[in-house]
Order: sequence, then structure tokens, then C-alpha cells
Amino acid sequence: MDLGLSIAASGMVAEQVRQDQLSNDLANASTPGFKPDETPEHSFGQVLMANTEGGAAVGSVNEGVALGKAYTNMTPGTMQETGEPLDFAIEGNGFFAVKTPEGVRYTRDGQFTNSSAGVLTDANGDPVLDAKGTQIRVSATGTVAASKIGVFEVPGAAKQGENLYTGKAAGKPTGTVRQGSLEGSGVDAAKVMVEMITSLRSFQSGQQAIQSISQTLEEAASQVGSLNPNA
Repeated sequence: MDLGLSIAASGMVAEQVRQDQLSNDLANASTPGFKPDETPEHSFGQVLMANTEGGAAVGSVNEGVALGKAYTNMTPGTMQETGEPLDFAIEGNGFFAVKTPEGVRYTRDGQFTNSSAGVLTDANGDPVLDAKGTQIRVSATGTVAASKIGVFEVPGAAKQGENLYTGKAAGKPTGTVRQGSLEGSGVDAAKVMVEMITSLRSFQSGQQAIQSISQTLEEAASQVGSLNPNA
């Protein structure tokens, strides 16, 4: 493949991944406790400089755009007062735990409800767990004390969808539960919109580059070897 085509294509693929992430972020801009994903991008020059600064041999470095490892930005969101007795937020680090059909999962979304059986559940109907891993009963007045909600430290928690995380609880959590509040989404909608426009323009630039290179190659193939140099 032509080197120019390869470089342009790598940039378009990177922007497609970025647009998928940005679209998901926008869709969850109002989801309580949602954390956005980010994937760093590196150009050839940045990769070369990073290797040089680190003192390691540069070796073979791919041309074009390289995608780094995706990660979740776990920066705590802002607190939003709701006044609802079954809304909870964690100030600081930590997760709530819920018992799903696939096992225990973790979340920062504290928008809970009272099930028909009088058990505290999340939006999916999964029971919320206390610090000992047991279900929490809702009182006759429809309330639950914040002290009954379990908070768990989950190092390396990984997203699995539905605003849930997988992982193994370990260590003592530093976060505290705040009742009548929800943690806002970690998505800055205005910033994401700007990034989406920038990404779309980069993708279009890649398309234009491929079209120009393709046209140049087509003209070269039709003219090289021609018996009539003026043709």
C-alpha cells in the first residue's frame, strides 16, 4: 500500500474510534455517576520524541497515527442535590455494589429505588448491597440510612456497560455516602461537542488526502509508459 494512503487511513481509523467514544459520552451527559472513556493518540513525531526523551532505542516506529490504551477518567463529578431519600452519592473514591444475575458489580450511580419486596435496588432492579454484601431493606417510611449503604474500593475497576464495573474489592474506601444527592456525569457536553467537530474535520481531511493520492496514482498509472508523451 502507498505510504501516504496508509498514514491517512490510520488517522481515519483513529478518528472513528474517537467519535464512537465521544458519541457515547454525549449520550450519557446526564447519566448520574457516568465516567467518560479516553484514548490517547500519538503521531509519529510524538512517538519518536517520547522514545528519545526516555533514552530507549527508537527502533521500528509505525508511520501515521497510533492509538494508545483506552482508559476511564474516574475524576469525581459534581454533587447535585435532589432531596430524594433514596438518592445517594459518594464523596471521594469508592463504588456502590449491586447484585446482578452475573454476580456482584460496582457503580457510581446512586439513583436507587424501592422494589416491590421492600429492597433497595438500582435502576435495573438489582439489589444494592451493604458493607457486608447483603441486601438492604427499605424502612416503612421509604427511607434508608446513608450508613447502611456499602462503599467499596475497587482497584482497576473495568467498565462492562450499563454504568457498571467489574473488579475485586480490596482495601479501605475513602469515600463517604451523601444522602439526597447524586453525582453528576463526568461528561462536559460543551467540550465533547467541540472535540466531536474537531474529530470530524480530521476525518474529512483524511478522506480528502486519500482522494488526492488516489487521483495522483491513477494519473501516474495511465501516463507512465505511454508512447505519446503528450497524451
